[in-house]
Amino acid sequence: MTKVGFISLGCSKNLVDTEVMLYKLHSAGFEITPNEEEAEIIVVNTCGFIESAKRESIDNILDAAELKKWGKCRHIIATGCLVERYREEIFEEMPEVEALVGVGSLEDIAEACQAVMRGERYSSFKDKEAMTLGGDRIVTTEPHTAYLKIAEGCDNRCTYCAIPLIRGRLRSRSVEDIVAEAKDLESMGVKEINLIAQDTTRYGLDLYGEYSLARLVRALTKETNIPWIRLLYCYPDKITDELIDELKNNDRLLKYMDIPIQHISDSVLLRMNRHGDGKTIREAVKRLRDSVPGIVLRTTAMVGFPGETEEDFAELCEFIKETRFERFGAFTFSPEEGTAAAEMDCQIDEQTKQDRYDILMQTQLTACEDMGEGKIGSTVKVLCDGFDTVAEIYYGRSYADAPDVDGRVYFKSPRKISPGAFVDVKITEALDYDLVGEVLV
Repeated sequence: MTKVGFISLGCSKNLVDTEVMLYKLHSAGFEITPNEEEAEIIVVNTCGFIESAKRESIDNILDAAELKKWGKCRHIIATGCLVERYREEIFEEMPEVEALVGVGSLEDIAEACQAVMRGERYSSFKDKEAMTLGGDRIVTTEPHTAYLKIAEGCDNRCTYCAIPLIRGRLRSRSVEDIVAEAKDLESMGVKEINLIAQDTTRYGLDLYGEYSLARLVRALTKETNIPWIRLLYCYPDKITDELIDELKNNDRLLKYMDIPIQHISDSVLLRMNRHGDGKTIREAVKRLRDSVPGIVLRTTAMVGFPGETEEDFAELCEFIKETRFERFGAFTFSPEEGTAAAEMDCQIDEQTKQDRYDILMQTQLTACEDMGEGKIGSTVKVLCDGFDTVAEIYYGRSYADAPDVDGRVYFKSPRKISPGAFVDVKITEALDYDLVGEVLV
């Protein structure tokens, strides 16, 4: 049986694509191995969102090529966003890659593997907007948590973003289809589902003619008993009163929302073609905090966008400082081919971008340290993710911590705690973005 190893890069939405391909390969009789050095075929599911992600994708392909020289690897297949964008260049510039599978051709991954085993070069780039959404998959996260992709593509057309070019227009899955998958995940022992899309708040607009995320949450709550439902990638201009009511009154919908703002300066937001201005963002934050006590807000911001002045950046820093987002990440602008922002005047030099990034993250770190100190002495409900055998301590996450992107709660316990169990932890220490505590007996 041929062994296949996967390297999955980029966002959680790409990870779900990897999980779908894993299932298709397993069903076709391939053996999946987590050890790349054992794999005869290595599939690299690439990211192509920004320059650093593209470099990481290329580096991973080259690392796989090294395994061709001294390991068991015989074939390399590349899939995902970078492949969708640069299909011709990859074959020309990276001869180590023998097959390319576009984002609309996930179902062809087994055929790609069979082709390279026959010594053939292979490529499949079907219409990405005609691809089947959802499908069976092998969940690769911890058994008790999973991502649930509710839509594909994006209609927002931000000037810096290539996702619509790569992934196509918004296509929502039906409520019934998503609920059916959630039931399957629940039967596998999943305790937490994280709803994802390029813009989850736009969910259902193409199918039902209106924003339907609240409707979906109600259906998931009614049809399953999954205790934690988390919302990621919610745009501030599309947060409806109906959705806020669900956050306030639905005990299983975590009081957590990821709202990527990207900036606060009106002039920068306008050039970004973001929907809504700084006032829209401020009002969304106020509505959420006023209506949903204890809500945790996560956001991201971009620095160094073309034409961003010192005044624009100072306004962003002041906003982040005064708003005190519980969770925050930043990144520097990357000019992507095919996007309007890449052709704009007044591009910012790389050193200025990095300096602004460092200042912004230091501003947030100070706020996080203060907020962490304020948690000492409190008790939080934690979903146990595992046990660190080196540090000899358990770790998990509270409702305030999304998997992969947020911090952890480390805790000691006199009794054995199984992954997937909920425990009450009294916080005794704060470490930058993480908390430390002890299980209440």
